[in-house]
Order: sequence, then C-alpha cells, then structure tokens
Amino acid sequence: MKPVVVALIPALLLCRAAAAEAASEAPAEPDAPTAPRMETRPPWEFSASVMTYIVPDEDNYAQPTVTADRGLLHLEARYNYEALETGSFWAGVNLAAGDRVAFELTPMLGGIFGDTTGIAPGYEGSIGWWWLELYSEGEYMADLGNSDGSFFYNWSELTLTPVEWLHFGLVTQRTRAYTSDREVQRGLLVGVSFWRASLTTYVFNPDDARPLIVVALGAEF
Repeated sequence: MKPVVVALIPALLLCRAAAAEAASEAPAEPDAPTAPRMETRPPWEFSASVMTYIVPDEDNYAQPTVTADRGLLHLEARYNYEALETGSFWAGVNLAAGDRVAFELTPMLGGIFGDTTGIAPGYEGSIGWWWLELYSEGEYMADLGNSDGSFFYNWSELTLTPVEWLHFGLVTQRTRAYTSDREVQRGLLVGVSFWRASLTTYVFNPDDARPLIVVALGAEF
C-alpha cells in the first residue's frame, strides 16, 4: 500500500468518528403536531307515547307525552295530563347511580297552560333490581288561577320483567284530569315490547263494574 494512502487512513477514521458524534448530539426533530382531541357530546335521545283513557261515563281522551334527553338535560312536553285541553312544558336534570341496584332521578320544573294555568315542581325516578323496577312520577301543580285547583299528581308502577319482551305488575294513579270518586286509583298492568316500541294495558279499579282502561303505546328513538 502506498505511504500516502496509509497516512490518510487515521485522518479519515477521525473525521468519521467526529461526524457520528456531532450527529448524536444534534437536537431531535420535534414530532409532528397531533390533531387536538375533540370532546364528543352525548347524543340526543327521544321518546314519544300516547295513553288512551277509556273513562266510564265520560268522553275518552288521549294523553300524549314527548321527551328529549341529552346527557344531564331533560326536556318534556305533555298534553291532557293535568287537565283536559291543558299542556305543560318541563325541564330537568338527569341523575343516575348504581349498577346492581340502579337508581335514576330527574327533578323537574314545569309550566302549565290552557284551561288550567300554573307552575309545578316535579320528578321522575326509578329503582331497578334484577327483574323488578319501581317507577314513579309526580308533580305539585300550583294553580295560578284558583288556589283550590292546586293538586299533587302521581303515577307509580311496580313491574316484573321475567323476559325482555314482557312486563306486568301493579299501578296507582292520583289525578284530576277526569272525575273519580277515588282519591288514589289502583290497578293492574301488562305490557309487551319489541325493539324500541312498547304496548301496555292498565286496568284501574278492577273491582268496579266498569273499570277505567288505559292503553299506552310508546317508542324510543
């Protein structure tokens, strides 16, 4: 090997080592910026139901209810609930807790207008365990036109759901939407459900010669 080449070998090795060291000490290029995470809001959930009241010795009528929920927010509209030809709008907060024993509670405030006018604090809530569920909704309507018209309305159900599509149980109701000689009306219920729809029949005061019948059709979407 020629002496000039031999003399250059150490110099080349030193240059290569210096370049490698400089490359290792160079600051790393920053990672490409990531897109900011977008917080997803819970979707809207809607339900609608119509309860047809077959009242002895009075005109039959329908009582529709529509609800909209998004996370904690609950909105609801009713008609013929507190009185015939009377509507109400509600806003409330959805609260829930528990797994094996599930609790749900929605405190609400409503405004009533039509043949009856007033304001009402109210609630909807349930407790569920195994096949059993206790559901209750109530409101105290303060009648702005007549203080004697103020009243506490309540609807409560205790149901058993042995299979997903069948439920039955007991029901009570306290209302002034129609004339009744019973302060609290008691009865039986049986219903079926398919996908997001349900059909339930209620028989109030079954010991009467002509009991009150309520047929409810509901759907969620």
